[in-house]
Amino acid sequence: MPGGKRWHRLFVVLLVFAVAACTDREPPGTLRIGLAEEPRTLNVWLASDANSRKVLSLIYQPLYQNDPDTLDLVPWLAASLPVYDPERLSYTIALRDARWSDGTPFTSRDVAFTGQLIQSFMVPRYRAKWQFIRRVETPDDRTVVFYLEKPMAAFLSETLATPIVQEKQWAAVAAKAQTTSKPLTTLLNHRVQRPVGTGPFILEQWRRGAFLHLSRNAHFFGTGQTIDGRILGPFFDDLVYTVFGTSDVAILGLKKGSIDMFWWPIQPGYMDDLEKEEKIRLFTNEKSALYFMGFNLRRPPFNDPALRRAVAYLIDKNFIVSRILQGQGTKMFSIIPAENRFWCNHDLPRYGDGMSRESRIKRVYRLLSEAGYSWKVPPVDESGKIQAAVEIRLPDGRPMERFTILTPPADYDPHRATTGLMIQEWLRDVGMPAYARPMSFSSLLDQVKGKHDFDAFILGYGRLRLDPAYLGNLFHSNNDKPRGWNMSGYRNPAFDRLADRSVSEMDPVKRQALVMEMQREIARDLPYIPLYKPSVVEAVRRDRFNGWVDMLEGIGNIWSLCLVKPVKGGS
Repeated sequence: MPGGKRWHRLFVVLLVFAVAACTDREPPGTLRIGLAEEPRTLNVWLASDANSRKVLSLIYQPLYQNDPDTLDLVPWLAASLPVYDPERLSYTIALRDARWSDGTPFTSRDVAFTGQLIQSFMVPRYRAKWQFIRRVETPDDRTVVFYLEKPMAAFLSETLATPIVQEKQWAAVAAKAQTTSKPLTTLLNHRVQRPVGTGPFILEQWRRGAFLHLSRNAHFFGTGQTIDGRILGPFFDDLVYTVFGTSDVAILGLKKGSIDMFWWPIQPGYMDDLEKEEKIRLFTNEKSALYFMGFNLRRPPFNDPALRRAVAYLIDKNFIVSRILQGQGTKMFSIIPAENRFWCNHDLPRYGDGMSRESRIKRVYRLLSEAGYSWKVPPVDESGKIQAAVEIRLPDGRPMERFTILTPPADYDPHRATTGLMIQEWLRDVGMPAYARPMSFSSLLDQVKGKHDFDAFILGYGRLRLDPAYLGNLFHSNNDKPRGWNMSGYRNPAFDRLADRSVSEMDPVKRQALVMEMQREIARDLPYIPLYKPSVVEAVRRDRFNGWVDMLEGIGNIWSLCLVKPVKGGS
């Protein structure tokens, strides 16, 4: 064994034993979760990284959660579903009888204060969700009324998902920040030592670089209550997050039993080994994500929708999922993930799906020939056999110029980089002079989003919101500008009208119909070709806890942490 590998293996083993030694002093029944990286902050307004949110989501709570199966709104801090008054353009919400972790009552004033803080400081992560709120009234401690500036469908799924903070803890912090020259920066830089929340856990200790210890919140409103048909806990007293530097260390810790769950997607390289472990269980769930190929519609050759459809036929998504993702993903045919059942249009064209390579090439040959394209040597000869294509020509007779497919580099995302290379080869089958070019991620974004100087690209959104408003943002003509969301330069007045109506349509069924039609427009014109989304594979110990709840984005969710129970007789 080379010296470097031997020392690395020794380091991993020693670190795992060190973690195990720490966990020996934990109370019995402690749930131990491994994190890939250290949380960056306990300031809920600054927290944008996944690991900070994994901690804070158990402390600060919203008015509503999503049902793990249907994704429907579930009253959480709210006692019931919101009541809409179209004449006053308002929503009235009744609140649960809940308390903060310091024992003081949770009231409507805390909700109103949270909104006022977001609006006055224009907090980046939440500003857009509250900018259309005209005012918030608190007729009594258990009732809050939101008045909207205009109809905004995203209120239900976006505004009501905001974590609510305690006025008592944050009022003085906000007032002091307002006296400084940079109020927002001061607010975001405020160091929170002991966050006060309404969630199932409270922070006991954070030893940076090592672990975070949380304990059960004795004042959690959900304990013993039936919410969404589930009797909630937590059913254990202590939760310890252990910070690991690498997946190697965390996986070994899981196998050795020093952690009960690794809250990070398991990469395919670990799968075979973990599947052989009798005491480890793997969970596979889908992500609310989108990985896609985009085109520059502002210039040739991809300003022609026939050419974009030809590309869609040539891309073998089955190959991408089975070979590049090694089976850990699903094909996509709409911009909205299929698991977002209410909003996804499942009846869209599936260009080339299930077709053989030969059938794809013949279909594209017919499509492009009908659109006026020609070849020096076509991909299909007179007898109908496939042959090497030479020099595809545009409808005006000019040879198609070389074009580039920009991708992130392999060390950033090997899946997208490899997908770009495969698409390059599939397009060359019909004579397209395609060249995949890996580029640093920041440079790629600058070329595509900033300068609009590109032909095609492969990018992705790793976590899409459940509300489909992003569909309009991605393709509305108003967003075709430098640094705008409309990177392809798609301009379709019919789509714009649908998008504008969908934003303000308050009836979910009527809005659904608009969103379905928007997806049909995109699937026909193909400014983006949806490619795939990776699955989320997570690993837990069977012998310690059970009751994990499958959900979009995985078992790491509020429902799991409120429902898992120690295994009787477990180690």
